[in-house]
Amino acid sequence: MSDGVLEYTRKNAIRRRRIARLIIFGFTVAVLVSAHGTGFRIRDLYRGIPNIIQFLTEDLLPPRFSVWRRFLGPTLETIAMSYAGTFLSVVFAAPLGFLAARNVSPYPIVMQIARATAVFMRTIPPIVWALLLVSIVGIGPFAGTIALGLSGAGMLIKSYADSIEDIDAGQIEAVRATGAGTFAVMMKGVVPQFSPSFVSWSLYRFDLNIRSAAVVGLVGAGGLGFSLSTAVRLFRYQEAAVAILWILGLILAIEFVTAKLRGHLI
Repeated sequence: MSDGVLEYTRKNAIRRRRIARLIIFGFTVAVLVSAHGTGFRIRDLYRGIPNIIQFLTEDLLPPRFSVWRRFLGPTLETIAMSYAGTFLSVVFAAPLGFLAARNVSPYPIVMQIARATAVFMRTIPPIVWALLLVSIVGIGPFAGTIALGLSGAGMLIKSYADSIEDIDAGQIEAVRATGAGTFAVMMKGVVPQFSPSFVSWSLYRFDLNIRSAAVVGLVGAGGLGFSLSTAVRLFRYQEAAVAILWILGLILAIEFVTAKLRGHLI
């Protein structure tokens, strides 16, 4: 190896080390500034450990399992909200996903509008949608269902569009070469390749909606989250522990079911 190559390698290694040190320094400064800005102190956290232990052992635990039936209805409500919200998301996102994909969108302006819609809907968290909708339609699962549908649609539009852009263009050209029209090209060349991703992303959104349903319920949008919020506001922490266990069990059950469905359908 020539001296020039060795010198270039040495300088490149030095430059990489300097960049790594700069990144570490910037990250450290950002952490310290963030800690100062939020008032985070390790000392205060350490001093709060006895209060945390006391809350867990005396207030939260053991769960009051005698009231488990009280959460059965909200559990079913949470599942219904998640399912209906996912259905709304899929119905809204499927056509916009095709319009947002660069390789099948009819016009660039249509693609940009579809992508801008996805960004807008994805930017607003489900709990913010729920806050707005509770103010509009009132407390209850209807507001939660619409909130889950709107927030999920933004994610699915982008996911569907990215999946469509990754399909094999050769299969589309082969169908088009037979003289097929636009609709036939979509049904024969695009949809068969997109279907596995469509199923996978839709089931994943349903999985996420179970978690989100518990969160939007905290602001009055129904389901287990609303029951949990009510128990906490009334200082019934042992009942709140039961609600938390219901949420955990529901999430694990839905993950198991969606994993099985994904394995059979894909």
